[in-house]
Amino acid sequence: MHDDGLFDEKIAATYDDDKGISAPEVIEPAVDLLAELAGGGRALEFAIGTGRIALPLARKGVPVEGIELSRPMVSRLRAKEGGAEISVAIGDMVTTNVARRFSLVYLVFNTINNLTSQDAQLACFRNAAAHLEPGGRFLIEVGVPPLQRLPVGETILAFDHGETHWGVDEYDVVNQNFSSHHIWLRDGSYERFSVPFRYAWPAEFDLMARLAGLRLKERWGDWKKELFTQVSDKHVSVWQKVEG
Repeated sequence: MHDDGLFDEKIAATYDDDKGISAPEVIEPAVDLLAELAGGGRALEFAIGTGRIALPLARKGVPVEGIELSRPMVSRLRAKEGGAEISVAIGDMVTTNVARRFSLVYLVFNTINNLTSQDAQLACFRNAAAHLEPGGRFLIEVGVPPLQRLPVGETILAFDHGETHWGVDEYDVVNQNFSSHHIWLRDGSYERFSVPFRYAWPAEFDLMARLAGLRLKERWGDWKKELFTQVSDKHVSVWQKVEG
């Protein structure tokens, strides 16, 4: 770890190359739903990164601001068309405060899992609530822990395998932690990158929300509002700030 967290210049330089998170068919449904939930108000993105969501959302007419720990990621945002117009506070999403209130705060693509303790995740919910207007909404997109796929006593699940990239998740089911290990073959040599995470079930996030003064409003299986079921591999959840 360093001042920019895990996302240093090397990671930031290739972050948008992942079509799994940057393809139009991935971005557009997310932006459409976020614009709907903003309801004509302002939106704040926790961990705004390279602006892959914030910039198209701003182009839809939603005033967007962000919080981001990684300066290299923000530099990538600034280099894009419209990136210089988005206000970004440098800091973490647990303690950083923006002197404004919003109708929507959102946190996408499993980023809540980058907070590796329950206390930190709860603090993130409380920080989101502190930035919301009464009746405002907090949204997260996060995967459902795939523990049903783990044989008894096993700790490793592969999530990607190809000619140039291999990925495995290593689970600690006692402490609700896991690490994602990536191995790339580049220019004839291997590179490894590991990221620590903490997973939580939807019910635990709901309890965090209640402790932060939020109540569950919606939960879908994806950005297109598909039904969340026992076989959904992720959820898009929305909590609303209790008025009064």
